[in-house]
This record gives sequence, C-alpha cells and structure tokens, in this order.
Amino acid sequence: MQKKTRDSKEKQFEELVIDVKSVVKVNKGGRQRRYSATVVIGDRKGKVGLGIGKANEVPDAIKKALQDAQKNIITISLIDGRTVAHEAIGTAGAARVIIKPAAAGTGVIAGGSVRAILDLAGVRDVVSKSLGARTKLNMARAAMNALKSIKTVEEVAALRGKTVEEILG
Repeated sequence: MQKKTRDSKEKQFEELVIDVKSVVKVNKGGRQRRYSATVVIGDRKGKVGLGIGKANEVPDAIKKALQDAQKNIITISLIDGRTVAHEAIGTAGAARVIIKPAAAGTGVIAGGSVRAILDLAGVRDVVSKSLGARTKLNMARAAMNALKSIKTVEEVAALRGKTVEEILG
C-alpha cells in the first residue's frame, strides 16, 4: 500500500492504494490484459472516498481510481473527533462489516481495507469485525456503506422533527 498526498481544490487528501490486480478478457485473438486499481482517499477529518479504475497500465488505473474516489467522497460526523456515533453494519456482495464505537485510547481495531478507510476518515477509536467474503473491494464497499448509515443524535432529531432532549429521553 502506497501513501501520497494530493492537492485538489484547496483540500488536502491523503491517498492509499488498497489493491491493484490484473484482469483478463479472453477474445478470439487471445487474452487482453488490463489492470484494476482500488484507491481510498481521505482528509483524516471526516471525509473519505473510495474509487476503482481500470486501464491498460497500472499508473493509469490508479489515476482513474483517484478521479472516481474524488466523485464518491462522503462526510462522516465523529463524536469528540475520535469515534463513530453508534454501531453500524454495512454489506456489499457477500461481505459484511460491523463498526462499533470504542473508548478513548482503544485505537483502530480493524483489518485490511476497512482499516485503511477508517484511518483516512480520521476515526481514531473504533472496533470492527469483518464477516463473509474477504475480497478487498467488497470489504471496502461494505465499510463505506456502514459509515454512510451512521447518524448523529442531531440528525435523527431533525429527521423526526423533535429536539435532542426528546430523542435522548
């Protein structure tokens, strides 16, 4: 995994190449080899994006994946700037990811692409469990789906048309 920083529209995002793999399409004339890259970008302050790209060469695939990740940036709200608001489950294909908040000082307990996404999102204390298929792309997509589903108390109160005190009881 490679780390780089890139300027894009006055925002500073770090990028991390999660996976580069060779894909083959078989034609009548023989095999056509291309490369698929999966990249995650984030600012470590609550913004994270996931992108995939395919091209005939690896650098071009990574460049396309970065452009795709820029388009797919999501914003998550962090409690005290360190953990998620509540437990969330995300699925993609046969992969499932459970993300739970943790006490201060716990660190990021996650593996593979889920860890990369949580790190670049700026989550510092979280516990994660990966279930089902272990493909890097589906695990990353499941983690992104779990992060998308997290809502703060203020967001839930606004959706229900109530005050925060009414929600908390």
